[in-house]
Amino acid sequence: MSLLSDKILSYIADGERPTQSELANALGESFESVRRELDVLEAAGEIVITKKGKIMPQSDSGLIRGTFSAAQRGFGFVMPADGSRDIFVSSDNCGGAINGDTVLAVVTNPSGRGGAPEGRIVQVSERSVKSVIGTMRELESRGKRGSPRFYVEPDDKRLSFNILVETSTMPTDIIAGDKVEVELTRYPDPANGIAAYGNVTDVFGESDSVEANYAAILSDNGIIISFSSEALDFADEVAAMPLDAAGRLDLRGKTVFTIDPEGAKDLDDAISVEKNDDGTYTLGVHIADVSNYVTEGSILDREAFERGTSVYFVDQVVPMLPEVISNGSCSLNSGAERFTLSAVITLSETGEILNTELHESLISSVVQGVYSEVNDLLENGSGSDFADKYKALGNSLDIALELYRILDTRSAERGALELETVESKIILDDDGYVADIVKVERGIAERLIEQFMLCANEAVATWLYWQHMPCVYRVHDDPDPEKIKTFTIFAHNLGLDITPLRTRTLHPAALRAVMLEAEEKGYKTIASYVLLRSLAKARYDAVCSPHFGLAIERYCHFTSPIRRYPDLSVHRIIKSIIRGKADIERITELESFATSSAHQSSDCEIRAIHAERDIEALFKALFMADHIGEIFEGTISSVQGFGFFVDLDNTCSGLVHISTLDGYFDYNENTMSLHCGRRSFALGQRVKVIIDAADIVTRKVSMKLVEDDV
Repeated sequence: MSLLSDKILSYIADGERPTQSELANALGESFESVRRELDVLEAAGEIVITKKGKIMPQSDSGLIRGTFSAAQRGFGFVMPADGSRDIFVSSDNCGGAINGDTVLAVVTNPSGRGGAPEGRIVQVSERSVKSVIGTMRELESRGKRGSPRFYVEPDDKRLSFNILVETSTMPTDIIAGDKVEVELTRYPDPANGIAAYGNVTDVFGESDSVEANYAAILSDNGIIISFSSEALDFADEVAAMPLDAAGRLDLRGKTVFTIDPEGAKDLDDAISVEKNDDGTYTLGVHIADVSNYVTEGSILDREAFERGTSVYFVDQVVPMLPEVISNGSCSLNSGAERFTLSAVITLSETGEILNTELHESLISSVVQGVYSEVNDLLENGSGSDFADKYKALGNSLDIALELYRILDTRSAERGALELETVESKIILDDDGYVADIVKVERGIAERLIEQFMLCANEAVATWLYWQHMPCVYRVHDDPDPEKIKTFTIFAHNLGLDITPLRTRTLHPAALRAVMLEAEEKGYKTIASYVLLRSLAKARYDAVCSPHFGLAIERYCHFTSPIRRYPDLSVHRIIKSIIRGKADIERITELESFATSSAHQSSDCEIRAIHAERDIEALFKALFMADHIGEIFEGTISSVQGFGFFVDLDNTCSGLVHISTLDGYFDYNENTMSLHCGRRSFALGQRVKVIIDAADIVTRKVSMKLVEDDV
């Protein structure tokens, strides 16, 4: 916090309630400098500026700062920033707030519906939505001359308003029914009869076309598709640089190999593994030396920073780096000499990390392994169709399997959570249409590489920590106690032993114990789903903090610099150290760099996750649209007051709305179930449903229960 901020807070702490101009005069500062600082303090929730322009501490205002979460029917909830209980806000008391806005609210009834507090929004502090994607509609009746002819109907039904569009700002070729993006120029305030206005900034095409919806998702999530010509020219130039082994650890004689998904082109991690005479193991994790090509401050570095991550869609990859780098000079293809940054880790017989060395290195992978092939080889041995391909590995794969089992056991003993997340593979035909959707199964090969990468990430984070150097850590905060309480009730209702959860301080081992019992009783998938919603989201941070889910004290991402900027950041810091350039001035620069990289990488990761999920949901809705009227089996994955969601065995999901059920159903929040007499619907229950509708615009599937299943 700045010195001026301290002066402002100190001044108003004594009961003064000045306006901005009065505050500037009192402090002897310019009006502009005070205004900028007040914006920072208001955004941080330190102060409140009333409608009359008076400034006071947030704690003295009687107002609650939080995020507004809107429902489709107009009402919503304020989720307080301090983590206290959500506040119900009726449609008449939303104060013009829209979904995602940062607001100030006052509690009007501490014990409203179901004992939950009710309130009123008195001020919108920060708008979350600057632009909206929706469908252009033409007004049925016109007002006076010059009034708008068109409006945009938002795709997001939580935005319960339409946006009038000034005719003069519309592209000449636009027509009603087009999907567009509109920048808001005026926000709605229904209570005062104020409509929303906006200007069209992009036209995607017909609103019900796959192409328009695909483009809209990319735009809505800020996914950058193309590289500048300058970045592409720079990439071509550096990719063509000759390799020079001088100053590098030459590992071209080592048995180094990769194992990746079938069809992968950006191979950024290779391994080597040896068992030593004293019973210890030497694990080499050799990562593409991307920082050799993406130099600090270059045009390529700036564009990679903006993207933050590669984004993986059903039918394409939007890479963080140009393909000449990601699939070319940095990809660890078999038989090709490549620059790498190697973590050489010595592990005890029980998997304890004894020593870590980091080297700039040069490798040549002997085999380009594929998960499915290695799984077949591990299962069938010499009888595998792929045995000849992997002969070059000698006994490396056997040692790797042995070390994997040791690390996996150590992970379990540590209490690391192992949740069952369902991944789907969407299979497209030659014309780009969805031919099938299947559940992805993970084998030992996938788990082996995962354990080795986890080990390397922990080893590197620990190495940097004890070097007292900056790092972009991967952290996972302890879960919110209220959310764990909800999970505990759910687990108890499943008949699971919740004794491990009755502790003052929750350790991941307690949750692991409950999940092991859930697996034994056939509830692992649904229990994983509910637990995931109870856990905090992992993020990047320049400050070291434990990773709750992995039960690791120090952890970072080191192993995927081709596709993740935080990994590239960690490489840059490491190379400053091993090249002897980490003086006081450089460390100060790297501290600032680690902070900005962590923030940007976290934001970019969220955007990428949303985009990937939205595109997947688009293809799934498209697939289910061809199965209207067909019956499927599935599992209830979520129950709400308005109905329940069903996950089909093909990983598609949809909503069975309560209005389609025969009878009057009550929702039990504690058991997360719907009840009508003896009939009930709860998490984990198997049901048969018929596909009723699939909308590619909203990417939602509607289902109806097959009644003879009740």
